[in-house]
Amino acid sequence: MMGMDLDSSLPEGWEDTRRRLEQERERNEILQPQVERPTRIVAIGGGTGLPMVLRGLARRALPRPGDPGVDITAVVAMSDDGGSSGRLRRLHGALPPGDIRNCLVALAGGKNAMKDVFQFRFGGARGLAGHAVGNLLIAALAELKGDFLEAVRMSGELLGARGQVLPSTLSSVQLVAQMHDDTEVVGERNICRAHGRVRRVSLSPRSPPPVEGLLEAIYTADLVAIGPGSLYSSVLPNLLVDGVSQALKETRALKVMVSNLMTQPGETDGMTCLDHVQAVIDHVGPVLDAVLVNGTSPTDESMKRYARRGSFVVPVDRRDLIAAGVVPVQADLLKEGSRIRHDSRKVASCLLKMARSGL
Repeated sequence: MMGMDLDSSLPEGWEDTRRRLEQERERNEILQPQVERPTRIVAIGGGTGLPMVLRGLARRALPRPGDPGVDITAVVAMSDDGGSSGRLRRLHGALPPGDIRNCLVALAGGKNAMKDVFQFRFGGARGLAGHAVGNLLIAALAELKGDFLEAVRMSGELLGARGQVLPSTLSSVQLVAQMHDDTEVVGERNICRAHGRVRRVSLSPRSPPPVEGLLEAIYTADLVAIGPGSLYSSVLPNLLVDGVSQALKETRALKVMVSNLMTQPGETDGMTCLDHVQAVIDHVGPVLDAVLVNGTSPTDESMKRYARRGSFVVPVDRRDLIAAGVVPVQADLLKEGSRIRHDSRKVASCLLKMARSGL
């Protein structure tokens, strides 16, 4: 399995922490095998893909008879510089709250009026126009408390989130893309506008430190779900944070990439499922055990409509994936309706089965 490993060493003290966590896990398994605990799932990504996964998992988070529930940790990229988040970054030096907000809302259970408040966007053309209330609230709490992570935690409490959301890093980072024509594009929104084939991405500054608790969450997880979502702008930036790729290699968790259903115009044109997997391998090495792929075809009418926008079904060749060292797991993942979307319940059900029984 070929690929370039861009790992940096783990933060100082992590090796001792890793050994301690492993010893505690083994001791608990020996001394308390009869005690059921929640299934620990870490979901990594951003954009619209990560909230989809979280909505499904949140429905299964609370324990019930015969089901100990799910302990959910969402890990979100911090390189967004567009829309409301980008304006808050440029005008106030804030970390981008948009993807954090969407994940917190996805984890909020049941009918919750606060979800509508967090997602409300101001209209108009000036001032607050385009800002989501949740973005402003998270930014305000971060400035008030002097701690972005505390702002996220407090926002989660307001929403009654059934899990925690972690920014992958607290450093102010920019996404940098090397394009296939050898040009370099800086900034996520500029990459989206470039409409060229991305060769690889990096963060500036390189290898920013991970947020507290991120590596521990990966190491103690039963399953780590990566994606779906924009490969280069939502998924890979999380894996480029210092120590993340090495923690993924060392954890005993099952590492599963949730394959995108459709190609993304201007970012993954013409890419197969194997190409997505290979992009992860090329950036951070062999960190994937399996890839969850959809086994149900969308309607011809839906595919024609998406084709007019330059978006096509991501081809899956199971033999190629196996040859690359990744196990393909196929299931019906499509949501009913005219839009080609993942069904959050189906995805969550598959991930939980894999986490609890293995491949």
